[in-house]
Amino acid sequence: MLFTQYYLDCLSQASYLIGDDTTKRAVLVDPRRDIDEYLADAQARGLTIEGVVNTHFHADFLAGHLEVAAATGAWIGYGQRAETEYPSRKLHDGERIGLGDVTLEIMETPGHTPESISILVYERADDAVPYGVMTGDALFIGDVGRPDLLASLGVTADELGRMLYDSVQRKLMGLPDEVRVFPAHGAGSACGKNLSTERQSTIGEQRRTNYACTPMSQEQFLALVTGGQPAAPGYFAFDAVLNRKARELFDHSRAPRPLGAADFAAARADGAVVIDARDPQEFAAGHLRGAINIPADGRFAETAGSVVAPDRAVLVVAPQDREEEIVVRLARIGFDRVVGYLREPEAAFLEMVADLARASRLTASELRAALDTAEPPVVLDVRNNGEREHGAVAGSLHVPIAELTRRIEEVPTDRPVVVHCAGGYRSSVAASVLRNAGRADVSDLLGGYGAWQAMLHPTAA
Repeated sequence: MLFTQYYLDCLSQASYLIGDDTTKRAVLVDPRRDIDEYLADAQARGLTIEGVVNTHFHADFLAGHLEVAAATGAWIGYGQRAETEYPSRKLHDGERIGLGDVTLEIMETPGHTPESISILVYERADDAVPYGVMTGDALFIGDVGRPDLLASLGVTADELGRMLYDSVQRKLMGLPDEVRVFPAHGAGSACGKNLSTERQSTIGEQRRTNYACTPMSQEQFLALVTGGQPAAPGYFAFDAVLNRKARELFDHSRAPRPLGAADFAAARADGAVVIDARDPQEFAAGHLRGAINIPADGRFAETAGSVVAPDRAVLVVAPQDREEEIVVRLARIGFDRVVGYLREPEAAFLEMVADLARASRLTASELRAALDTAEPPVVLDVRNNGEREHGAVAGSLHVPIAELTRRIEEVPTDRPVVVHCAGGYRSSVAASVLRNAGRADVSDLLGGYGAWQAMLHPTAA
């Protein structure tokens, strides 16, 4: 058996290539949209990719099933409840897919979405115990997939939760302890609230350590699984729908278009939004007025999808030689309307001086001093719900960054605003979103809530 896990840190997303080394037949599971790595590995091993299976309609990224099928002729498979605009194979509970001696078996595990499946992997067709199980978003390491209403049109959260209870507590926990667990996501994903940094585990380990896998009633399970979930980024519904559709293929050979200052300005005037992917400190020192700062070194695609509408045309200001990377990462969530990027930003900025601005950033001590004045600023906390449970700045307003664009009117306009997150990444993003919306006096907190806590409770030398 050939079994390879591919892990994309930016989206905390795992995909899998499974093949039989004798027959050279293979299947891809949950591939991303830029598929060159999969194809190169298959070619290097002499494998023929016969099928591509999505464990469910993904909401957090645009899956690469259409790209794989176009490149290899592979069939596309889903759980039997899935309906697609393109030809797809309905995979039934208990159905076996033979690749030679290596065999895959479909296990219906609805709950994250109605059509969700897990895939048992057998090294040999007659093995009594599977080598492993690819659980999609049904079971993570340390967590389970939340009932995803955005990807489950026409189904209630309660119905999904009850499905998930059966899938996790009866089906997956009914497997032997030694079966390896290979999930579709890891720590940082908004698909759950307590995901581990580990990329594989066993059923036995999850039985012992995963809060959702210990024996409990259905009501207890529902309360645990639905409470404290992070806000879903705005693009999730867009991707969940697009993954059902016969959409345009991603073409890796289409390089982003370099633009001079004049063409860049013209595209902005036509309504394109500027995504500035430089470091927050570089952005603060000088940026195009109204640009949204989404640093490349972080959860770039997910964050972009949280604060920029999918139908907006996009202009990119990128760190040196990272323009193509930025475009690919946007394409992974279905953001294909990139008009171009600013060629040599530093030189171009000299031609655009009248349109440049600086961003205010405060230290924790400066924020404390400002809060002690007669007219203190509004402190806006853009962390997720679970993060805030561990402490917050007294009197702060809480709007998770994934909800900011639709709740922006809740942020007062009659006082200065200081934005903070945990460490400083999301706060720079959120502050730039507020400035883009016309808020003039906005700062973000250097070092985030961590710096605030360190100031209040300094560690003894």
